[in-house]
Amino acid sequence: MTTVETAAGHRMSGHDASSHDAATTARVASGPAPEAAPGLVVRQFRQIVTWPLQLMPLKEGAQIQNHWELLTEIDDPLVGRPWAELKDEFPVDPAGFQERHYREFVGFLPRAQRFLYGERASRSGRTSYGDSPIRIYRRDDIRRVRTWLRRGTAPIELAVAHADLYFFYDVDVVVLVFELGGEDLPLAVAQEFVYRFARAYPSGWSDTGEAENCPARVEWLAADGAVLAVSDYDDRPKFTASVCRNIAPTVAAHWDFLLRPLRINHADPPGPLRYRPLEYYRMPSMVYLAVDDPGRMSQSDLVRLTLGVLPDRRPGLPYAARFLADFDQKYAYDRYHDPGRGGDWCDTRITCTGHTFVVVGDARHPVFTDAERGFLAQFRHQIFMLGLVAHFHRAALLMLSERLMSMITRLDIDDPATVRSFRRDIRQTQEIFLRFTHRYWFSELSDQAMARDLFHRWADHLALERLYADVRAQISDMSTYLDSDMLRRQSTTIVRLTVVTMMSILGTVTTGFLGMNLFAHAEEPSLTKLAIFSTVLAGITLMTYLVLRRSQALARFFESVADTRTTLGDQGRTLRDVFRRGGD
Repeated sequence: MTTVETAAGHRMSGHDASSHDAATTARVASGPAPEAAPGLVVRQFRQIVTWPLQLMPLKEGAQIQNHWELLTEIDDPLVGRPWAELKDEFPVDPAGFQERHYREFVGFLPRAQRFLYGERASRSGRTSYGDSPIRIYRRDDIRRVRTWLRRGTAPIELAVAHADLYFFYDVDVVVLVFELGGEDLPLAVAQEFVYRFARAYPSGWSDTGEAENCPARVEWLAADGAVLAVSDYDDRPKFTASVCRNIAPTVAAHWDFLLRPLRINHADPPGPLRYRPLEYYRMPSMVYLAVDDPGRMSQSDLVRLTLGVLPDRRPGLPYAARFLADFDQKYAYDRYHDPGRGGDWCDTRITCTGHTFVVVGDARHPVFTDAERGFLAQFRHQIFMLGLVAHFHRAALLMLSERLMSMITRLDIDDPATVRSFRRDIRQTQEIFLRFTHRYWFSELSDQAMARDLFHRWADHLALERLYADVRAQISDMSTYLDSDMLRRQSTTIVRLTVVTMMSILGTVTTGFLGMNLFAHAEEPSLTKLAIFSTVLAGITLMTYLVLRRSQALARFFESVADTRTTLGDQGRTLRDVFRRGGD
């Protein structure tokens, strides 16, 4: 790979080299570890965890709820107010505008540029697209992560580049973005860290009480080395009690600490900002590995990283060869993979499953490791944004699908109040989906070849088109039902009004034919006229009520009279049904 189209420096995510970066050497576990390409060392390691969550309503019935407005107002008893809004990195003075901002900006198509950056209407005063609908909040108290992968091993200590929350206007979804990294990690250790680290809660426990597939212990560290939070994966009663009592899992203590003041939906005590997971307990990850000789990494190592499998001392592939026969075609993007090519070519392998994105390249080439203009910059900014948008699309569609299911669950067809609420909720959801489609739904983000191809791969593996079509069809079906139900109600009303009108014609025509009042009460006293008026009004009201009650049967009688094929006997029987109980 001789050149790389880079787009360094994201104006909102702020993944700048000047932040508390992962530029320090990681302290590596010294205990026994599985082998993967023995001796191969990861010179630069990055992992970006992207965890989409559904935000619960602040106020029932409101379509647009700005959850981020509470984020900096809540004084959490455990963490205080750790979050601060990340300000725009595009300065007012062009002299302070850096090239990495320019490179990233021009890497996206105009519509995506307006979505990601807005058009600065607040600065210019002109009517335009307006500011970006994305709001980002960052906490910088967590500076390092100390992790024991397994019991009996020494810890790995990695630097935290940033911990951000991405909010999206008019969509009740927040995305946690947590980036960490280090240097000089044995490949097997890096593989095992990627496999174990990004887990919200355990899948189970071993006979010894150790959480399966999770790190033995995780600690968030402050700048001075103080321990801020510790994982509790081994606390089996906590996790099992949550599922038993709430029919919902809870999250490990260190992730709960990181997200505060956001609390999981069933937390006790509850908080105003509540969330619940949308998908699997393994968080989506992006992984960057710079190694001295990528050619030494075996196909087995790449498969394990991509598919999330533990490294193993035993040689060979982790799954059957027939099952992995289409691995390269299905998951690998080998635009820059040509191991036999010499010269200044930088051999790079990229794989994507939707849930996991892995890049492996040559640490000896600055074009791959340069954090300003190289592939590392592009990985942390432009490629990161492609994955963020893809996962946001999926989370938003899953959130809408979850809402539809919840609406159906609350519907009781025998309760008029829930029917009215269901009708209102469906209309609101249809409006939200329409706004999501026009504001956020993109089939293309960039016209650069690699960025375009990678976004398509992400979208394909996350099944975005199919999910979008399913949600759209569900909303359309419910909307069609509401429309047909409304037409049915209108048709029934028209039938009843027609029956009342037909019955009223008899009296109207009769009195009109006489051309005068049947009874002369003009000279009667006022009280007498009021009594007569009230009596007549009550009689007509009663008659109208009875006609409406029997309107369906009367309508059938009128239809039988209008049908020339029916006999007088058939019409008589139809008229008799009008006066029978249950005739409607």
